[in-house]
Amino acid sequence: MRYILGLLSGLLGMLAGWFGLAFLVVSLAGHDQDGGIAMGAFFNIGPIGGLVGLIAGIWLFAKIGVVREGAPLPNAVPSGALPGVEPSGVTAQQRTRISRPVAVAILLIVGGLAFWGWYEFIRSPYLTHGFMTLDLQFRLPPGMNLPPSNDEVRVDVDEVHGHAIALLSENWRGHDGDRQGFLATASLMYKASHRSVSLSLPGVPLEIWRLDLFSDPDPTPGYSPWRLASGTPATKIEMSFRLRADR
Repeated sequence: MRYILGLLSGLLGMLAGWFGLAFLVVSLAGHDQDGGIAMGAFFNIGPIGGLVGLIAGIWLFAKIGVVREGAPLPNAVPSGALPGVEPSGVTAQQRTRISRPVAVAILLIVGGLAFWGWYEFIRSPYLTHGFMTLDLQFRLPPGMNLPPSNDEVRVDVDEVHGHAIALLSENWRGHDGDRQGFLATASLMYKASHRSVSLSLPGVPLEIWRLDLFSDPDPTPGYSPWRLASGTPATKIEMSFRLRADR
């Protein structure tokens, strides 16, 4: 059992050293656009930290995970010796046992990582319906005008696991009576505990709406009712959405 726990301790140290060194390099190097620094830190520099962590994990388990206790050798005390007094010449042997707190901590950490790995990799995070299209429509209050170019309008969709920028078509502008509005589309692909939509317009505070969808949603029968952004928005911009399955 101690060999198994020692191996698990070494593997935990390897993971900690690998990811820790890679994260440190990325943090010191700063953000880059194409992700080259992160890839190089993980695959080229991370293994060095993994090797150091593997050795450190095994050493720590041998240091604190194995408890050594001294005990007299059997049949080493001659008859007639006083109780509690160890005669001269009597040697003691070292008995070892596994520290229960250390063993429990290792098993809990390994179990937690195994569950996380099962959830992320074996249980697919992708939606049952595959990629789904989120259609968004926004309606501005009376008197507010849209910017002349769609480059000044940014709509983001946050899925916890991923982040998508909604696309505006060439004919993105529209009207609802005397109110201007526009359309946008984005793709959903992940199961997520919550999703939100944010809208950025020139001279307007950032507006955020939370989508009331299940983690693995089905297509909606139509557009949702118009709703204001979360919090206390002053712009009174309204948003409505529908969800379509691509297959």
